[in-house]
Amino acid sequence: MSTCTVKPASPIKLYRHPLSGHSHRVELMLSLLKLPMQLLDVDLMKGAHKQPDFLALNAFGQVPVIDDNGIVLADSNAILVYLANTYGEGRWLPSDAVGAATVQRWLSVAAGPIAAGPATARLITVFGAPYNAAEVIARSHTLLGVVEHALDSHNFLAGNMVSIADIAAYTYIAHAPEGNVSLADYPQVRRWLQHIEALPGFVPMQKTLVGLQTA
Repeated sequence: MSTCTVKPASPIKLYRHPLSGHSHRVELMLSLLKLPMQLLDVDLMKGAHKQPDFLALNAFGQVPVIDDNGIVLADSNAILVYLANTYGEGRWLPSDAVGAATVQRWLSVAAGPIAAGPATARLITVFGAPYNAAEVIARSHTLLGVVEHALDSHNFLAGNMVSIADIAAYTYIAHAPEGNVSLADYPQVRRWLQHIEALPGFVPMQKTLVGLQTA
């Protein structure tokens, strides 16, 4: 893992949508690392992510994508690994086998149960996605119960040091109330969110006044 203080030659381009939690986790990581960035909004509503110029960046037609001075990468979790290894100065991603595996487990949770739970619940209310809300909300609470238990003895998901596991999980859990998923019964989760939000360089994602999030 790199421990040097290398910085990009010019701002890292981040192709994103301002209401995409996947995009926000990358924006948050860039900000926490104090890296210069250029935010380039992709109009998903007009199908800009399916146009040839964007598909040349990511053939799957999804945000986020970064262009780090010619290094083009897609997939938010893959980008987090890249940023941690390139600019993290030995923090954010453990180098020991158990620590790295623990972080990977939570990256898989972010891509699996978090995406299928809180992220999908928010898709229903914010974007009108045609999912069964009751089923998705139930999945979300199952996931939150697991996260709550995992945080019983640690400040962060992979231990007592913040890592990219926390960055990958943060946004959709923080915005779960927008999808009618209450965090009221999860004090450890709420404490963990506060720890993330207190990090130097933290930037929030834009809120939408839907679901339980009405103010």
